[in-house]
Amino acid sequence: MAVDREQRLWDWERTAQPYLLVASLLFLTSYAVRVLVPGLSPGWETWWELVTIVSWGIFVAEYLARLAFSSDRRRFLRTRWLDLIVTVLPLLRPLRIIDMHERMRRRRNHPQLVLEARVMVYTGVTSLLLGFAASLAVYHDERTAPGANIHSFGDSVWWACSTLTTTGYGDATPVTSRGRVVAVALMFVGVALVGAVVGSFSSWLLRRFRQDGET
Repeated sequence: MAVDREQRLWDWERTAQPYLLVASLLFLTSYAVRVLVPGLSPGWETWWELVTIVSWGIFVAEYLARLAFSSDRRRFLRTRWLDLIVTVLPLLRPLRIIDMHERMRRRRNHPQLVLEARVMVYTGVTSLLLGFAASLAVYHDERTAPGANIHSFGDSVWWACSTLTTTGYGDATPVTSRGRVVAVALMFVGVALVGAVVGSFSSWLLRRFRQDGET
């Protein structure tokens, strides 16, 4: 019985992925339009708010469905904590790319790409999407804040790049409470993602040197 439920959970996750991808793109697009396009008409403002609410509702419904399909719900909540976080905070959904990829990889007998290359590609995509989402969130709060030095979306993107890569020039810094919370989260994520890329690249180099030395 437990095996059947786990198989149903796996089948559901595999079937739901394309729809979740579309919902994620719609959510990010709706949020970006509402942040970057000032002066929307009431009709368009209502439309994009509806898109945001519906796409968020899809995330919640999909998570609850996976929880219902799980044979051990306590274990599901304990081991799938990232899924709950990205459901509550949809702007963090790019983090789920790596998690889902690892679960898919364990289901395959013959992965098509080298592990190091997969990690670097998926980490790179995750970094770009998270950087864009963080730029939108910070620009939304900082553009009208008193004493802010992030006045344009370009400033926000520059801040996100320097923060995500742990460079931290300090020329653009959030001054609002929510902006600083986003900054702290991006710092921790940046350290983890950069570490994953550097570690994977170093592992690839060592493996190649070892192979060259054996030939």
